Amino acid sequence: MSEVTRILQSIENGDPRAAGELLPLVYEELRRLAASKMAREAPGQTLQPTALVHEAWLRLGANQDAPWEGRAHFFGAAAEAMRRILIDNARRKRAQRHGGGRERVDILEMELAAPAPDDELLMVNDALERLAAVDKPKAELVKLHYFAGLSFEEAAGALGISVSTAKRWWDFARAWLFDQIQNQARSQPEE
Repeated sequence: MSEVTRILQSIENGDPRAAGELLPLVYEELRRLAASKMAREAPGQTLQPTALVHEAWLRLGANQDAPWEGRAHFFGAAAEAMRRILIDNARRKRAQRHGGGRERVDILEMELAAPAPDDELLMVNDALERLAAVDKPKAELVKLHYFAGLSFEEAAGALGISVSTAKRWWDFARAWLFDQIQNQARSQPEE
């Protein structure tokens, strides 16, 4: 049993000191996870990996009733929290880009920029939510492997499936998500 799993069990058993022991133990790994997620973001991102870790930690701590089933489950939840933070941030920026309280200007006087990567992140999120609606286990695998950075072995263990099944599910989910994102991109009106 890993030290993280032991501390998570202590937290579940109500040990008030355990939560204080957990953050120093997982901080660097959470920071690497956040940096990995931020590397996929648009240049000039105002949210930094440290801030992403802290915000995710606050969200995880706010959910005191969540029993952690082990290290993989905890990091999966952390990755999900980070994903949601990035999605919320992208939606907020997109709302601002699409008129969030700004005055109208003549479009002929403006230079138009290329579509922002925030839009791509939102399309991935929408496609992942649609996958979860039709096949929740495969969506969970995507979250664990892609967003949490767990290996196929770790993700398979967390989901209680074989590694070969995890790889088959991954192949299916990637193709399904790609198709959904392509269809969504084609159906969006040009701005």
